[in-house]
Amino acid sequence: MKNNFVANPKLYEINTRVWIKQFGNQTKLSGIPDAYFESLANKGINIIWLMGIWKTTNILLDQTCFTSDLITSYSKALSNWDKTDVIGSPFAIDEYSINPLLGNADDLNSLREKLNTFGLKLFLDFIPNHFSAATKFLKSNPDFFLAGNEELLSKDQFTFFKSAMTDNKIFAHGRDPFFPAWEDTVQVNYFNSDARNFMTENLLKISEMCDGVRCDMAMLELNTIFQNTWLGVLNTQNYLKPKSEFWSEAIQTVKKKNPDFTFLAESYWDLEWQLQQCGFDYTYDKKLTDRLAAKAVIDVKSHLNADNAFQLKSVRFLENHDEERAIERFGLKESLAAAVLISTIQGIRFYFDGQFDGKKIKLPVQLGREPSEKPNLSVRKFYDKLLSITKENIFQNGNWEILYNLPVSQDNNSFENIFTWQWTSSNDTRIIAINYSDNTSQCRLKFDVTQDQTEVLLIDQLNDNEFIRNTNEIKSIGLFIELKSYQSHIFRIGKVSEAASTF
Repeated sequence: MKNNFVANPKLYEINTRVWIKQFGNQTKLSGIPDAYFESLANKGINIIWLMGIWKTTNILLDQTCFTSDLITSYSKALSNWDKTDVIGSPFAIDEYSINPLLGNADDLNSLREKLNTFGLKLFLDFIPNHFSAATKFLKSNPDFFLAGNEELLSKDQFTFFKSAMTDNKIFAHGRDPFFPAWEDTVQVNYFNSDARNFMTENLLKISEMCDGVRCDMAMLELNTIFQNTWLGVLNTQNYLKPKSEFWSEAIQTVKKKNPDFTFLAESYWDLEWQLQQCGFDYTYDKKLTDRLAAKAVIDVKSHLNADNAFQLKSVRFLENHDEERAIERFGLKESLAAAVLISTIQGIRFYFDGQFDGKKIKLPVQLGREPSEKPNLSVRKFYDKLLSITKENIFQNGNWEILYNLPVSQDNNSFENIFTWQWTSSNDTRIIAINYSDNTSQCRLKFDVTQDQTEVLLIDQLNDNEFIRNTNEIKSIGLFIELKSYQSHIFRIGKVSEAASTF
């Protein structure tokens, strides 16, 4: 079934290998109850990202998954963990086929059809930077991977390794240049045209299985980044910097075959715009997450004044499998205010499994079992209300615009703590106000009131309140707004005749 993509969609990430166990240890992807996905669709979710479905290998578990730092993280997240709980990183894959523990290609196809029936798109992982250090492709196609030599190995035994699968040839582990190498991986050589073609073929294969991909650490494959990361290695070989970007070629190739296929980039280092220019439909907005966590209100306001086209392609999130849980990082009240913010601006609104229940524990991706956490019922109720409000069409297809609030008096600067914007569509309007501070704050807010009447009804959908206000006051000095610490309004502008009949 064709599933048309909506503007400003909601994405829901699932840690598949852990999540599926709640339905029974033998459950496959095709066996997930319809009611589960129907409930997400009813919340306004548009995209399901099943993180970690690809085939991995256990060959290197003992060698790479029991380092002191990982053991500490396991104990912090799951106090009663044992060795059988450690299943390895889902990003150190053997090949792009379904993990047998989750089913097979038919199970995945059945699941995709089910999701599309509920109006949901399916996203899967593409891990372009590396494969497992024990991938079968080291035997069949060793030239696809970045080779090292004895000198490099002697200088850096954390980044380089001898592969027993290739008669002890030396390769580089995958890495982010700002962190130690991932010792369970082997680095793809993006200055090798055959390797590029191979990765594009994998993308074409994946594009037949799903509606889009979330591309892990997508900036690492950019020519300049790859060259800067691996210059010392590349200088020992004869590979030249390619004239074109891998992503530009690969995305164009896939979209030529499947124009509706969607590319989402995990991206950092202010390279989001460059990746969008390469063809990515969406890029992570980690800077917004960090500024919200730092309570940097002025910086957030500046951030949201970015070019409209850029914002529409931005992925807004508070938590995911890489980040601390929102309640732990932000605080309870702060996380809910931030949730209102990311849910009422442009771009993809990205939520992580467990976020709606107020989960607090970040699970290392190497673990295959999660601790039991009692749902926070107040958080669940809040998200139910917020998601119900923001699944209305105006939040997808309306026009978004920042509003500039005013001080209530010359000596009161608390208006600077309040975010304000609006969504408009035909004669429909939503006004959002969020006090993102520790103090009660006030402002005045001017906005267009199209009703030809002296009074309007402000229906606070988030707090189930109604207010009748004078139209001339709104147009002249502005609507008076007072919000307690980390509280929000989502107003629907109505007619006074609707009063007392809304709730």
